[in-house]
Amino acid sequence: SPFLLLFLMAQPGGPLGKSPIQKLCDRVASSTLLEDRRDAVRALKSLSKKYRMEVGTQAMDHLINVLQTDRSDSEILGYALDTIYNLICNDEEEEQDENAQKQADDLGAQFTERFIQNPEHITLLLTLLEEFDFHVRLPGVKLLTALLKNQCVQVQGIILISPLGVSRMMDLLADSREVILILHMQASITLVVSVCQFSLILEKNLTSSIVVEDCLLLLLNLLKNNSSNQNFFKEGSYIQRMKPWFDVGDNNSGWSAQKVTNLHFMLQLVRVMVSPVNSPGATASCQKSMYHCGLLQQLCTILMATGVPADILTETINTVSEVIRGSQVNQDYFASVNAPSNPPRPAIVVLLMSMVNERQPFVLRCAVLYCFQCFLYKNQKGQGEIVATLLPSTIDANSISAGQLLCGGLFSADSLSNWCAAVALAHALQDNPTQKEQLLRVQLATSQGKPPVSLLQQCTNILSQGSKVQTRVGLLIAAMYMDQQLSIAVTHFLHNQENVPFLTAQISENLGEDERLVQGLCALLLGICIYYNDNSLENYTKEKLKQLIEKRIGKENFVEKLGFITKHELYSRAAQKPQPVFPSPEQMLFDHEFTKLVKELEGVITKAVHKSSEEEKKEEELIREQDTQIKELKEQVTSMTTQHEQMQNTLTQQLSQIQQHKDQYNILKLKLGRANLWVFCHRNWLGSFCKLREEMEEMRKQNTLLQSQLSDKDSIISSLQKLFLLCSMCTCTVNVLQDLEFLQSQVQSHLEEIDQLKSERQELIKREQTESMSQSRADMELQLASATSTVAILETEKSKLQTEVQESKKEQDDLLMLLADQDQKITRLRQRLKDLGETVRDLIFIFELNLQLGLSHISNLN
Repeated sequence: SPFLLLFLMAQPGGPLGKSPIQKLCDRVASSTLLEDRRDAVRALKSLSKKYRMEVGTQAMDHLINVLQTDRSDSEILGYALDTIYNLICNDEEEEQDENAQKQADDLGAQFTERFIQNPEHITLLLTLLEEFDFHVRLPGVKLLTALLKNQCVQVQGIILISPLGVSRMMDLLADSREVILILHMQASITLVVSVCQFSLILEKNLTSSIVVEDCLLLLLNLLKNNSSNQNFFKEGSYIQRMKPWFDVGDNNSGWSAQKVTNLHFMLQLVRVMVSPVNSPGATASCQKSMYHCGLLQQLCTILMATGVPADILTETINTVSEVIRGSQVNQDYFASVNAPSNPPRPAIVVLLMSMVNERQPFVLRCAVLYCFQCFLYKNQKGQGEIVATLLPSTIDANSISAGQLLCGGLFSADSLSNWCAAVALAHALQDNPTQKEQLLRVQLATSQGKPPVSLLQQCTNILSQGSKVQTRVGLLIAAMYMDQQLSIAVTHFLHNQENVPFLTAQISENLGEDERLVQGLCALLLGICIYYNDNSLENYTKEKLKQLIEKRIGKENFVEKLGFITKHELYSRAAQKPQPVFPSPEQMLFDHEFTKLVKELEGVITKAVHKSSEEEKKEEELIREQDTQIKELKEQVTSMTTQHEQMQNTLTQQLSQIQQHKDQYNILKLKLGRANLWVFCHRNWLGSFCKLREEMEEMRKQNTLLQSQLSDKDSIISSLQKLFLLCSMCTCTVNVLQDLEFLQSQVQSHLEEIDQLKSERQELIKREQTESMSQSRADMELQLASATSTVAILETEKSKLQTEVQESKKEQDDLLMLLADQDQKITRLRQRLKDLGETVRDLIFIFELNLQLGLSHISNLN
């Protein structure tokens, strides 16, 4: 409130001190009444613009806590959101000097980083956007926009992975209030909005609408260099849904300006997803999707169609280039595409015809060269197919091949065609020694009546004729790719007696600025002839070439000329990205892959030129030893890998056998347990049966005896005797059964007694152990307590004795002082008596005796 703010401003230290802001923070954190917290947040909002550092460092956490806890009050939420916005927003309207603006930007970045450090804060902000209250939604959108302005990529990534983050952003589009809608559209995270608009465009086929242009432009800005957005776009299956956009059909009369613009942006959108600057995995995934959904096929259809505007055709060529770059499947498909001509020609041949045609636009020729480079990038199969069209056995006089077009462009009168053909040929040889050897077989008929010469020799012949700089640069690049990493090609080049003198003459001369690049390339080519030399030619061994450089050029001058390449202003431009982009044809001198080759060779050639023959021999020996060691280690690794696999298989088999044995053991154990139980029961039953059988035998004997006794009775009473016999038998049976039950009860009671005795014994043993341990522990505790008490008593007595000794010492000191005083008094009195003439010998003797007795008593006490 105003009163609260005035009160705080009036406190000692002023608002710049920590005390007022800290008091407000304490009030926000600890006040139980909502009104008090609201007033404190309102006061912090008033101070947040002028004192950003103090409020931000002390109140940020409290403000975020307010957003989490006070969800029921829209007014305090609005104040908190406005305060955080003031902290992170850099106000550009106020006039500030450069240092102040830089400091403000640093504060905004600092507080933004602090806010988004916890991703849940962004999720909380998105949740607050669901509030329809104007006082909450407006500052919420403003805060989100400011966060995106300061840390766009990070905030976008958090929103895309946040639960319901996309849905909450979509809900803002339904808000009819213009201010909120405009602010929402300004937020960079409108990727979601653009995607939804994109879906609408796809569904309604609004290819010629100006709305599409705005949507695509926004979408392009959001997808560039943003892997999270690209992944969201790809996983949303929007790549597959782009295919209908490129269905131009047979009617090409309807190319309006807006349609051309929109299609141009659509092609750029495809290129963003497969750009070489993206991660290789993401690019490969998008390339695969574009092939399977038929988008690549659709682009190739536009590529070969007639009536397509030049800028759309150029951009389509660039797009196809990056869709196939490094993807073997896509490259194979592109190699199979034919132009709709009579007879059909491969698309590669048709494009190369445009590249070497000087009447075609410069940007189109650059696009074709880029497409050819992307087709051969990491594609040894394609390289072999291109080089094969140059070999005599595959040349067809009735058709135009890629090799014929490259040779024609290489030796044409147009310098740009020379350079493009040379660079294209270099890409057909890059990292492929096999094709370099094949190219040495290519023979060219230069004129009638003269024997054919090799392609490499023809390149050097044209070099020596002094053509344009662009032509010589292209031919030198092609010659270097032929010789690099191939000793036989170096030997072939050195075999011509005119090549080395030409290179040394070019390097040693003092030429103009335009010729410096040619001198550097000649030095690089001569360095390649030294570095990859196998010393097969006696006149041009490594050592003799280095001696020639030292005598004719000078090592330092040679290295200086070699450095002219990387110092050229166009070198860094070509090194930035694979696509050749130059303002004019004359400036097209460097190729992206060639800049990598220069960077790789410059250092090793410099070292090779400065090394002596002895150092080279040592290095060669070391290399041979290392090769031998590497070979041995590879063999060991192979052997160990085989052994490891065998051991793994053996271990797997053994583990399987062990598991089978365990299972069998468990089954046998279970069966054995059942068998033991059955045997135990059988034995018990057998024992009981034997006892019963013995008892029955005894009963039978008794019965027989009774029958014999009863048979001797009188026949008169035979009927009674039989009756008696029957009763006796019944009685005996009952008795036997009773005896059996009695015996069984006795056995059961004995067993119970035995079990009880066993349990009692175990309890006694445990009790005795416990009691013994308890007793021993109690004894030890008693002993310990006794010892502790004894020590305490001794300590007490010791302290008492020390006190008594100190007191006795003090008393002794006092007594000694008194006795000393008395002794002095006696001496004075004795002297006075002597002076008076009195005899006091007896008195003095008695007094001194008492004094001696007192001193001896004191000494005894000590």
